[in-house]
Amino acid sequence: MASSSSPMKAPKSVADVASWFCAIVLLGLILLASIRENSLPDEPVRENQFSEPPCDEIYLVGEGDTLQTIIDKCGDPYIVEHNPHIHDPDEVFPGLVIKITPSKPTSTKFLR
Repeated sequence: MASSSSPMKAPKSVADVASWFCAIVLLGLILLASIRENSLPDEPVRENQFSEPPCDEIYLVGEGDTLQTIIDKCGDPYIVEHNPHIHDPDEVFPGLVIKITPSKPTSTKFLR
């Protein structure tokens, strides 16, 4: 009878070792994920990768801004059409308030 209980202990000890091994591997993966999550930079996403639009709906013209630089920066090629108070595109001055309606992102920026 002593010999019959010996084979029963061997599978149980293998199962215990396998359980401990799985627990240690799982704990290691959790720690690794935690460390990796904390080490990610807090910088915003750049370019067209799910970032916020570059301009708000209302844009205040600053010093040195031209209509073309605002169009390039905000992605709204129809600024003059959306802003009837702009009679001459060359007369954009600091302090002027412009409504921005950005169009869909284009890849023309990458073709230059």
